[in-house]
Amino acid sequence: MGFPTGPSAPHVTAAERIISTQGSPQTRDDSVPTPADVVAPAGDAAGPGDGAPARPEAPEAAAAAPASSPVSSPASSPVPAPTPLPVEPAGAEEPKGRRRIGVLLVVALLAFLIDFGSKLLVVARLENHSAIKVIGDVVTFQVIRNSGAAFGMGQALTVVFTMIASAVIVVIWRIARRLYSLPWAIALGLLLGGALGNLTDRLFRSPGVFRGHVVDFISVQHFAVFNLADSAIVCGGILVVLLSFRGSNPDGTVHQQADKGERADKGE
Repeated sequence: MGFPTGPSAPHVTAAERIISTQGSPQTRDDSVPTPADVVAPAGDAAGPGDGAPARPEAPEAAAAAPASSPVSSPASSPVPAPTPLPVEPAGAEEPKGRRRIGVLLVVALLAFLIDFGSKLLVVARLENHSAIKVIGDVVTFQVIRNSGAAFGMGQALTVVFTMIASAVIVVIWRIARRLYSLPWAIALGLLLGGALGNLTDRLFRSPGVFRGHVVDFISVQHFAVFNLADSAIVCGGILVVLLSFRGSNPDGTVHQQADKGERADKGE
């Protein structure tokens, strides 16, 4: 509140001024909050009647607050290292197309069935009969029981040749797992069908298991007597040699591409 001034103003003593001043201890009502009470926090060390403003927080405490926070900043989070992608060696190519196991099996089955059927026929019709001339005396049909290998070789090694035929079948089947080349499928199919044809004779014909004699019936003058299984094996072997000379692999690649891939792996 203000006091009048001027000549007409009544005389006011200093005590009356203090008492009349708003907010003084003499005129203060404890039920009415003063501005000092609003400014001061409830938990401050100052008393409820003290009008002193709250002290600012210490800089050290403010600086330590972020460090004690349980949430870390994105910059401090560890970033996982990127996974390196595999690098293809220069010059190396993946096998193209699909696997040719079906072709191999079809060719092998045809070779086996033709050989098996021809042996059944000649044993039933020609065994213990005179030879049949096909091309004069150059090519004739006559049944001969062969205890050796192809073309009558190795007469005393029947068991050995049986084991070799079994090993050849296993090797061909292992190669077939990565067979993408059609010519290789035909070649291996001929080898597999021929080996199965002669192995069947050695297992099931007389004189016993693993010692059976193979039925041969195609006789060429001044050459040898053989069967269609022998012919399939020879044709498949010739085709394998030709493919190898051309640089072809069973997986569809060629030797030059494989050499480039090996040099790239070595860093040459």
